[in-house]
Amino acid sequence: MSTDTHAAQIAGLDALEIAEKRRGALAGRLWARVWPITLAVGIVLAIWQGVVWAGFWEPWVFAGPSEVFPVLFERLGTGEFWQAVGVTMRRAVTGFAAAMLIGLIVGALVSRVKVLRAAFGSLITGLQTMPSIAWFPLAILLFKLSESAITFVVILGAAPSIANGLITGVDYTPPLLLRAGHVLGFRRVQLYWHVILPASLPSFLAGLKQGWAFAWRSLMAGEIVVIIANQPSLGEQLHYARELADSAGLLATMIVVLMIGIVIDLLFEAGDNALRRRWGLRADLR
Repeated sequence: MSTDTHAAQIAGLDALEIAEKRRGALAGRLWARVWPITLAVGIVLAIWQGVVWAGFWEPWVFAGPSEVFPVLFERLGTGEFWQAVGVTMRRAVTGFAAAMLIGLIVGALVSRVKVLRAAFGSLITGLQTMPSIAWFPLAILLFKLSESAITFVVILGAAPSIANGLITGVDYTPPLLLRAGHVLGFRRVQLYWHVILPASLPSFLAGLKQGWAFAWRSLMAGEIVVIIANQPSLGEQLHYARELADSAGLLATMIVVLMIGIVIDLLFEAGDNALRRRWGLRADLR
């Protein structure tokens, strides 16, 4: 047997061993992630069923898991339900994208221009603390009962958090990086694009995550308040389930809203972990 053949065989065995270790590590990480979630779901279901058995409310007011989940699974098989999910997600993505663009522009300007910081810094924080439901009377007055009214409130709910996230990230950019950028010849836009924005990414990502949370809450409130004909949505289903005292349907829709929120949060977490790995912060150990 030649030396090259022997080396190739050893390399192949090493590759198999590495692949096995990677599969084992992947299975371990997956199990470490799944079992706490499974335990949490089990605890919530047990508490839920316990409250139902305690009889604090009538079954038609507060349905139990045995009534809610059949309704949920039945809805998952209907086209109307998925149309409602599609309408809600379209509104969410459109509103959040507009809020992200506005928040990025406002945050970039306010963080770098002292006059704008003095004039609008506190106002942005004040807008961030405004309850989204408080904007709807104005939104309906301006845009009537339309999608524009919902989008208006979603943007106002999310943009201040996104802008504040970027402003905070810029404020905490290490001066050493700024000096290094100046040494490399970066000025104004180049300095912001190549140095400041990458350094502020962790805070900006946190602002995006918080902005999504505000956007999602604002959207749900908007869809409950603003009912548009021939456009089914999750908020509309919540509204009519309450009107008809359909506790099982109401809780089934709430579970869907919760699950969508969890999925989006996992996407943000994946982005955060990727950023941590890129910066050498070992996100795999979290």
